[in-house]
Amino acid sequence: MPILEARQADITRVDADAIVNAANETLLGGGGVDGAIHRAAGPGLLQACRALPEVRPGVRCPTGEARITPGFGLPAQSVIHTVGPVWRGGDAGEAEALAACYRNGLALAAAHGLQRIAFPAISCGVYGYPIDQAVSIAVDTVRAWSGASPTQVLFCCHDAPMLARYEAALAD
Repeated sequence: MPILEARQADITRVDADAIVNAANETLLGGGGVDGAIHRAAGPGLLQACRALPEVRPGVRCPTGEARITPGFGLPAQSVIHTVGPVWRGGDAGEAEALAACYRNGLALAAAHGLQRIAFPAISCGVYGYPIDQAVSIAVDTVRAWSGASPTQVLFCCHDAPMLARYEAALAD
């Protein structure tokens, strides 16, 4: 299991081998974390995302899956893009899809030899996932990871209330 930490920080400035982008299926940028990462990385990130193959028209990364690109203008060498589920009440497979985001992000980091990875609170913004449930899934999924890498996982929190939720989950 990797060393787990929560910190209030701007994910675009985190010193890690990879940061995770809470993206949409097009991988072409959006709002929230996705938009911030694209702005901070510069135009090379958009070009790299456009170069990724579509699995169906307009979709480069289906919900729960992950893709990797270089970090371009970011301190992180890589960006792992994952698409979290939109909250639909909890009976549409949202929990498994969210857990898959974390597992697939960790697996991509491991496959690329990346030791330090930072995750945002996937699906907790405009996708409407209940925060306490999402935090629990994130922490439990990463704790269950048995790969040799990554060795460190940072849960990057945008504000103090989110940090408090992660700290409480990590203390359990």
